[in-house]
Amino acid sequence: MTTDSQVAAIAAPGKYLSFSLGDEEYGVEILKVQEINGLTVATRVPRTPEHVRGVVNLRGKVIPVIDLRRKLGMEPVDDTEKTCNIVVQVRHGDEAVTMGVIVDDVSEVLNFSADQIEPPPAFGAGVEADFIIGMGKLDDEVVILLDIAKVLSGEELDTLATVGA
Repeated sequence: MTTDSQVAAIAAPGKYLSFSLGDEEYGVEILKVQEINGLTVATRVPRTPEHVRGVVNLRGKVIPVIDLRRKLGMEPVDDTEKTCNIVVQVRHGDEAVTMGVIVDDVSEVLNFSADQIEPPPAFGAGVEADFIIGMGKLDDEVVILLDIAKVLSGEELDTLATVGA
């Protein structure tokens, strides 16, 4: 049985920026992507979680930067020349929060039609995966589609909005 909240969580057809974390391919809605930058050194902010790398100055605006590998519980790896900072803008309440998301490598912009997107699998009780909004199918490859705003909890977004203010 599918509830309304499960139906609402399915990714919409359209364009997604794909990127890799390790061997896995992920995608975020292109409309949430502001820009893609090479990695710059972030200024660490005391008392922030480990997945928060710090803040960077983006053309005069200070924005928080999160390490998506750490946030998703993956093993940290050394940064490489392919490591990128995807600057995204998400809604949190009445506010727009701009933040950087560090990924291993940016791949390309993919266009998924409705028949190429499946709902996320049920992982069972106790597994928090509501940030996965779908599975994009390309030939024999699967792209995990993320709602970048749900990757962080509301409390974390509050913190990031404060860090970047």
